[in-house]
Amino acid sequence: MATKFKFEAKDISGKVVKGAVTADSQADVVADLRRRNLTPVDISKAGGLLGFFGGGGGGGAGGKRRGTAKRASAKKGELEVFTRQLSTMLSAGIPMLEALEILADQAESPGFHFCLNKVVEDIRSGSDLSKAMEPHKKVFSHIYVSMIRAGEVSGQIDIILTRLAEYLEASAHLRSEIKSAMTYPVISLVLVIGIASFLMIGIVPSFKPVFESLEVELPGLTVFIMDIAFFMRDFWYVIFGGMAGAFVGLKFLCKTPKGAYAKDSIVLRLPVFGVLFKKVALSRFARTFATLVKSGVPILGAMEIVSDTAGNLVISRIVDRAKDSVRNGESLSEPFTKSTVFPPMVVKMMAIGERSGALDALLEKIAEFYDQQVEAEVKGLTSMIEPIMIAIMGVIVGGIVLAVFLPIFKLQEKLSGG
Repeated sequence: MATKFKFEAKDISGKVVKGAVTADSQADVVADLRRRNLTPVDISKAGGLLGFFGGGGGGGAGGKRRGTAKRASAKKGELEVFTRQLSTMLSAGIPMLEALEILADQAESPGFHFCLNKVVEDIRSGSDLSKAMEPHKKVFSHIYVSMIRAGEVSGQIDIILTRLAEYLEASAHLRSEIKSAMTYPVISLVLVIGIASFLMIGIVPSFKPVFESLEVELPGLTVFIMDIAFFMRDFWYVIFGGMAGAFVGLKFLCKTPKGAYAKDSIVLRLPVFGVLFKKVALSRFARTFATLVKSGVPILGAMEIVSDTAGNLVISRIVDRAKDSVRNGESLSEPFTKSTVFPPMVVKMMAIGERSGALDALLEKIAEFYDQQVEAEVKGLTSMIEPIMIAIMGVIVGGIVLAVFLPIFKLQEKLSGG
């Protein structure tokens, strides 16, 4: 039955166009707007919002599952494989329910097997795929469910799943790059602290009787190292307790809104690593935004999801300001121009994409560019950090060894002079 829809869209010049149209479904409205070279911003029924981005849906089934859905989980890489396989099976003409049953049977982890079985049960009961997935937030994220819903509305679920698989695989590759960049310095730092603590607490204090028997004035470096060694030996519980307390305190502080924002802001300004984290955040923003827009999700809904999944509160706040700008009929790119996080090149490409109607394509180009930048940055950091950590270890261990041998050298000078 035909329904009256109100819409808000942008033309190729960026001008906001509002109107109403009668259509059988929201998918028909989206298709009609795209034929008129308009980019959907918001679509609603005459009686209210359609709930396109979810939160609702699921009704009684969701309530029944609330306790058991917590058991749902997926191993690393399992969701990417599932998404790719489901896309392939649907493209080959296999019905949705049959495809899900096959994938549920071959799920490796018990948590994912349980999750897919619940999804199959709900679909058999008449639920849409997106509503069946929505309660399992530990497996299917907000962006995942929203894109599935967009695929259901547009009738392109197999294409959306392919894009989702590509998005998940690219995100996993990016996480792998970050992990490889951080693994070496973290392990090296732990080794440096461990070796230095062992020498200072277990070895250096044992040299005190030897130094006293030499009857020579101890060099300043030796006195300094010995004082630190005895302090560490006598008050090790204070040192390690203080470190643990500081860690817990910082973790608690970072859970507060102001603390979390301050942490994310500092992360982007860190020496050496700040540039890498900034490029990662920009890549994630561009890829998520591009995937959502390309999948037919209206801009306001896409920006809401991008803000929620940005992974950095500084980026989230900028996106929120841009969302308000679009809602007020202003330019999408203007709030990004005022930010110091987004480089001029990114802002200009977004502005061009907004004017030309090719925002998704240009955002994909931005994501690909920053993915390459991250890869190059990781290689550069790895080659740079290795000699730096070796130098730090050499200075610390060498300083301790030198402090131990200096009194012996001084005794030799005294004996030679005598």
